[in-house]
Amino acid sequence: MNTGLLILRLVVGLLFAGHGIQKVSHRLGGHGIEGGAAEFRADGFRGGRLTAAAAGLGQITAGLLLSAGALTPLAATISAGVMTVAATVKWRNGLWVQHDGYEYPLVLTVLPAVLTLTGPGRWSVDQAIGLLPWAPWWAASAVVSSPCTSVLRVSLMDQIPTE
Repeated sequence: MNTGLLILRLVVGLLFAGHGIQKVSHRLGGHGIEGGAAEFRADGFRGGRLTAAAAGLGQITAGLLLSAGALTPLAATISAGVMTVAATVKWRNGLWVQHDGYEYPLVLTVLPAVLTLTGPGRWSVDQAIGLLPWAPWWAASAVVSSPCTSVLRVSLMDQIPTE
């Protein structure tokens, strides 16, 4: 089980961090902070550069924490926040990623939350420094943050005029 949790943390965490790096730099095929800002503006968000920086840095932080198994509940909460906003943007397209749906954001919301419930495993920073077991409210924070970030997302959207 510990090997499986380690592999899960590394794959999900590093992919998540890589996704954030793309938003704020030209690395890993990203288009820099301006490209990230343009993506957010195209989705209807105000403050493109700030939004892209916040999302990108959140993803990098959460991804690296998940990979290391460090402060895993906090990483899951950050992940849920960023990816719930992504899911709300893609909601209108349906579930499946082939149609630009919310399938991938959903997976990146659920997997870190599951790691909060199971614990990151024996080979983690949390285990090494004695943070386990966590208080029950940590798992709840990862779940509760999702609806809260959806409300925040709606408040940050520009009203797009219909013509």
